[in-house]
Amino acid sequence: MTQTIIERTVDFVKQTLQGAEAGHDWFHIERVWKLSTYLARETDCNEVVVALGALLHDIADAKFHNGNEDIGPDMALQFLNKEKVDPSLIDQVIYIIRNISFKNRNEVSAHPIELQIVQDADRLDAIGAIGIARTFNFGGYKNNPMYDPDVPANLNLSKEAYKRSNGTTINHFYEKLLLLKDMMHTESARKIAEERHRFMLTFLEEFYKEWNVAL
Repeated sequence: MTQTIIERTVDFVKQTLQGAEAGHDWFHIERVWKLSTYLARETDCNEVVVALGALLHDIADAKFHNGNEDIGPDMALQFLNKEKVDPSLIDQVIYIIRNISFKNRNEVSAHPIELQIVQDADRLDAIGAIGIARTFNFGGYKNNPMYDPDVPANLNLSKEAYKRSNGTTINHFYEKLLLLKDMMHTESARKIAEERHRFMLTFLEEFYKEWNVAL
């Protein structure tokens, strides 16, 4: 049986991301894909664009490529052209890849619904229990300190400063994760984010208690 473009994209992403850092591996992509599919049910959107955007959004994350934001879109473009996907669909998918990142949040005032959906799904995977696990995994990958009481969070990081930041893992909660709840676009994502946000607050409360040996 001939594979669909979604199935071929799944195979391509799995192969490409073999050995990737655990917070940005195939399983992250799969969760974002599933969340995107769920969120797409409540909107009038192009579900093929949503699926392809979700599957390819981190095919070559810039943070693992010396900050180069063109490698991911270029890889996706080559793959989709090889698969003979309609050029109008390709343009929409590449737009998602180029604009999904948190660091690009202030660069465009209004996004198409397909990007909003995939962006919501990607942000949901950055918060809650999975978000906490991913954050500490990446902090360990970068050899960043977990926490330093003498290093305050920077709530006014520019895009370039955010890309260069190697601050503490706990500071990352304040510089990004705790901000995401109020940045959701879709109603379903907002509901999911509320619960995951509360879980992070509970975690931080317990973290500080244990750090300070407050028995």
